[in-house]
Amino acid sequence: MSQVVFPKKTLHDIDVVGKTVLLRVDYNVPMTADGQIDDDFRIEASLATINYLLEQQSKVVICSHLGRPSGERDEKFSLKPVAKKLAQALGREVKFVRDCVGPEVRAASSGLVEGEILLLENLRFYAGEEDNERDFAERLAKDSAADFFVQDGFGVVHRKAASTDAIVEFLPSAAGFLVEREWTALKQATDDPGRPLVAVLGGAKISDKIELVSHFIEICDGIIIGGAMANTFLKHLGFDIGDSLFEDGEGETVQKIIDQAQNKFGEEYLAKFILPSDVAISESGDLKAKRREVVLSRDKQLSRATKILDIGEQTIGYATALIGSSRTVIWNGPLGLTEEPAWANGSAKVAEALANDQGIVSVIGGGDTASFIRNWDVQKVDSFSHISTGGGASLELLSGLNLPGVDSLMDR
Repeated sequence: MSQVVFPKKTLHDIDVVGKTVLLRVDYNVPMTADGQIDDDFRIEASLATINYLLEQQSKVVICSHLGRPSGERDEKFSLKPVAKKLAQALGREVKFVRDCVGPEVRAASSGLVEGEILLLENLRFYAGEEDNERDFAERLAKDSAADFFVQDGFGVVHRKAASTDAIVEFLPSAAGFLVEREWTALKQATDDPGRPLVAVLGGAKISDKIELVSHFIEICDGIIIGGAMANTFLKHLGFDIGDSLFEDGEGETVQKIIDQAQNKFGEEYLAKFILPSDVAISESGDLKAKRREVVLSRDKQLSRATKILDIGEQTIGYATALIGSSRTVIWNGPLGLTEEPAWANGSAKVAEALANDQGIVSVIGGGDTASFIRNWDVQKVDSFSHISTGGGASLELLSGLNLPGVDSLMDR
């Protein structure tokens, strides 16, 4: 096993001492109904890069998006609460300007002194951001008075936007520490992992993860499938799933995956490609109902209202045994409806198996999986090798796809 090397320039490759740096981060954080930040994971993940820039006496101009304001100003998507939270995390003032381009930005940016921080307003208040408009990127570069652009918003580097792609036409560019760490951890896990390599795949839609599943069959030594995605497999294979969530019209896709897995694993198919053999159900369909487990059989009929909401103990045993024999595990997607404690057992048991075995390199995909891990047991969060901040970005990189926001940066 050799170490994967990040191919682009990073902060260590550019001289930012006393310079103005336009820093793209991903502060698209979940907000409560009353406008408070519900989870500051992405803010905390950006601190290493920001603190380094402050140590270099850089003037730091931070830009990000929040939510989907559709190119119009909408105060519920303002980044002002993020400025306050970031200031608390850093223990120092974070200036805020209520625009991301224009005269106010020019005045605020040019007025910064070394070691000061300015957070710009939501980039998506301008349609030019998502449209990857060259003119908007040029305004962003000039109005921020930046000498360098540093990309540290891993959660957005799978998109071609003005602040991830066009911006590099106007400023010399490099990756921040978070983007470098994310890219390296995920590529190491897929390109040259310690073996056996096992993938745990959950979530709702197989259509969103077809490239990932297919890619993992090619590179992995074992695959575990759960969540609502598994229901689509089970229905295609002739099992009654009651009123459970599944994707209609994906039979051909499912069969191709099954055929691919059978060709890959041969006689070990059933042991290496684990689908639920038993499930946890709500017979009434009520998410607050008592958990009941049933062994699956093509002869077993479930009531019309029944919902499959988690994997059962037998499947958990098969999954954790496969995990226990691995050296690298990539996990993307919860195995049950983890928002309700009754249906989080499968995900919790997998998390425990990974946290308790420090011989396993555990790579946790972003989105719902990262949220579950961070809320599962705060004392054990550091037991995982890598928890990604990026949902779509981690999914695409793990699928073997390129990331435009990384590809656009200066080569090392």
